[in-house]
Amino acid sequence: MSKLTFVDVCSGAGGLALGLERAGFEPRLLLDEDNDAVTTLRANRPRWNVLHTDLIDFDPAEHPVSHDVDLLAASPPRVKSNATVGRADSGMEERLLEATVYLVHAIRPRAVLIENVPGLAHSDEHQRFRDFARAELAHLGYEFTWFVMNAVDFGVPQNRKQGILVAVERQRAAAFRPPTPAVQEPTTVGAALESSMASRGWRDAARWAAQADQPAPTLVGGSKNRGGADLGPTGAKRKWATMGVNAHTVGDQVPGPDFVWDPELGRDNMVKITVEQAALLQGFPESWEISGRKTSRYRQVGHATPPPVGEALGRAVAQALVGDPAIFVAGYTSAT
Repeated sequence: MSKLTFVDVCSGAGGLALGLERAGFEPRLLLDEDNDAVTTLRANRPRWNVLHTDLIDFDPAEHPVSHDVDLLAASPPRVKSNATVGRADSGMEERLLEATVYLVHAIRPRAVLIENVPGLAHSDEHQRFRDFARAELAHLGYEFTWFVMNAVDFGVPQNRKQGILVAVERQRAAAFRPPTPAVQEPTTVGAALESSMASRGWRDAARWAAQADQPAPTLVGGSKNRGGADLGPTGAKRKWATMGVNAHTVGDQVPGPDFVWDPELGRDNMVKITVEQAALLQGFPESWEISGRKTSRYRQVGHATPPPVGEALGRAVAQALVGDPAIFVAGYTSAT
């Protein structure tokens, strides 16, 4: 029996696509407007059909491979809150969300998956989009549900809540169930990164890991109109500081054997998280290569859907579409 198929738009570094692949889906087409993200996708999966284009400009009629797929998946840039709608780059996020919904008209997948900020699922400020999506998708014969997932519940060492829309063709919709937490105890930053921190001979890696005894706060990629890479807003930086991490920047490499770690002496004596380590905190495998300069690489990582979350969602969608997703994932292991 053939695998389930999907189209992935606003693919970024490929976190959602990788998770869906692990759940037994096969990509027909991925697209993104960012050159570095496209390079990342092609470097890690040379056989994937990756298109370098903006979703707004994408014409499915010119790409018939996108038709007749099981799933349309999308991770558009995070929509802004009311506090940030005045920024120069605001507004495009909402247009990309709407473009994803309009794309359903053209390719008519059996299911739709959109991932974004948690508020998209329930907050009043995003009610207009939810009403728009309901009207469009109900008209096309889909039933859907909104819910929130936290990546930490799926083995990702990060508290990262995401708002999820899943729409399924009406005759199969009753079979869909949102994923349930897969782990009982959260993975901590220290557990996830101790080996990495020790890789250049730093002798204090174990002591640092013992202090980094909680999941990371949400990684934030920022926008192209924003400055250099850091680990998030003020509250997140304070949280990182309790773990002995300087969150005001992103490191170029892990500590060497002579690094003196003493957070009481200030930022210079705190460790810095590298892009590669940030990718581990998002649940990417160590082998996943992120292309571009440091700020662009970190932005790709910070915007990504954690692959374990994508996998859990893929398995839930497969369950609704075929009843037993194991049919499609025989022989798969999470180490793949």
